[in-house]
Amino acid sequence: MIRRFGIPLTTALIASLALAGCGGGGKQDTDGTKVPDAQKTADGTKLTQISPMTGLKVQGGLPNHPVMVVKIDNTFNSEPQVGLKSADMVVEELVEGGITRLATMFYSQLPSVVGPVRSARASDIGVIKPANAVLVASGAATRTQNRLREAGIAMHFEGSVGMYRDGSRHAPYNLFMRLPRFVTALHDSARPTQNYLPWGSESDFTGVSPATNIAVKFSTTSTTRFRYSPGAHKYVNTNSHASSSDHFLADSVLVLRVREGNAGYHDPAGNPVPEAKFFGSGSALLFHNGQVVRGSWSKPKPTSALTLRTTAGTLKVPAGHVWIELMPAAGPLNGAGSVTYN
Repeated sequence: MIRRFGIPLTTALIASLALAGCGGGGKQDTDGTKVPDAQKTADGTKLTQISPMTGLKVQGGLPNHPVMVVKIDNTFNSEPQVGLKSADMVVEELVEGGITRLATMFYSQLPSVVGPVRSARASDIGVIKPANAVLVASGAATRTQNRLREAGIAMHFEGSVGMYRDGSRHAPYNLFMRLPRFVTALHDSARPTQNYLPWGSESDFTGVSPATNIAVKFSTTSTTRFRYSPGAHKYVNTNSHASSSDHFLADSVLVLRVREGNAGYHDPAGNPVPEAKFFGSGSALLFHNGQVVRGSWSKPKPTSALTLRTTAGTLKVPAGHVWIELMPAAGPLNGAGSVTYN
């Protein structure tokens, strides 16, 4: 059976989303929003902690650097994307021209190289702030830079330590970042202060419908597809622009319907730039273990952590690596996005 989430695509069974209106570390379990304090032995050795970006246990303590959000191109021009498999989380956003871009989060692992690195958008504010992260991008429009600065986001653009141009690729798809080198020169003590998602365990997830093939439509030209691999218990992005050995393998796919606004300027090609309003509330689908649960999300302001609910109560995300889709609701620059799954 085929099920759909959003606008109709065929005469098969359709499941629509309705957009709702906007709306210090201390040790807690995975249902809390604060990052657990480090536990130490008598000699000061750190014991296991829970990562705020995956909900997974981290032996030896959390990294002593901020979360890094790297903006990566997500078109055929980027092939092959580099470094995705090392990410803790991926957030996909709609940008101008109907294409998408990836806000790729690195914390527990730092790939030697990541890219191609592209420019930032105002949509990134709601993505970056809950992680207290730093931004790595090629640059940004002046208006966007001002908004990022006003939001208190540390921006690291082309010219930063670790960035270089790959002469074997054509510009602007040839900018890459050596994250380990970047981190050694990074004088920033920011750390995550809250869990990025409401983490839980496998037993917290009670899927209600099979969902092994997923297609998330952002525009008439961009659809991201996933296939669930039962053997690996992972979702594979089947139209990824990364090499097969560098795919981001998601334990869960979280699709959130978000309002799309107009960022107020055009790109060099004359396309109006959309802005994902990643705050307020809306409908959600959580895919995990080949099943799907329908619910809703809320986030009072861009800095807030995400809250998920079903009609039965709180919805937790099983700890692991998550691909988040900021699927557009109907807006001034595009029709509504949709999800098809079967």
